[in-house]
Amino acid sequence: MNKAAVLVAGGKGMRMGTSLPKQYLTLAGKPVLMHTLEKFFSADPSLLLILVLPKDDFEYWGSLCASHAFVPPHQLVAGGESRFQSVKNGLMALTFQEGLVAIHDGVRPFVSENVIQASFELAAEKGSAIPVVALKDSLRKVETSGESSFQDRAHFRLGQTPQTFQVLGRSQFNVLTVAFNQADFPPLVFVDGGIIRKNRQLLHRKCL
Repeated sequence: MNKAAVLVAGGKGMRMGTSLPKQYLTLAGKPVLMHTLEKFFSADPSLLLILVLPKDDFEYWGSLCASHAFVPPHQLVAGGESRFQSVKNGLMALTFQEGLVAIHDGVRPFVSENVIQASFELAAEKGSAIPVVALKDSLRKVETSGESSFQDRAHFRLGQTPQTFQVLGRSQFNVLTVAFNQADFPPLVFVDGGIIRKNRQLLHRKCL
C-alpha cells in the first residue's frame, strides 16, 4: 500500500525566543527536523516523506543536509501563510490517490517508531487514527456567562500527531483536498482531523 508522511515545518518557529526557527535548532548534534525525518524513515523506509518548509529556507535546508550528510530521501514543498495552508500544500504534493497519509509536526522529534507504525496500521484498518494522551490537569468548562463547571478529565484526551488517514481512490483523496480547500476556516484551526470532521467528510475515527 502507498504510504506518505507530510511533515510540516512551514512556520517561522520563533516561539522558542531565538533568532533561529526552532526546526533548525541543534538537538544532539543535528537540527531538530532531521531527528523527526529519521524517526519516520526508520519506522518505514518505504514512506514518501514530504517536508513542508518556508520556500526561502530551501537553500539553507540544503546546506544543512550537506553539512550533516543527511541521507533519508524527502521531497521539499513550500509552506503557506498558516499551518492550515502548509498542510494543504503538502497534501497537494502526494504522488498517489490511494493509500495512507500521515500529517505530523516537524518539530516533534520524540514521536516513537511504534506510534508511527501503529498509526498506519490502525488507519489501514479503521480509516483514520490519531494518538492521544490523557489529561493530568483539572478541567473546567466556561460558559458564555462566565460561570464554570467541573469536567471529569477521564472523559477527555489531548490529540497529538501523527494524524493518519486512509485514502482509497479519487473520491476519498478528494475528502482531504476538499477539506483543505475550504476558504472559511480561521487561521487558528490546526487539528487536521477536526478540519475534516467539520466538513462532515470523515465520520469514523479511532484513537491509539
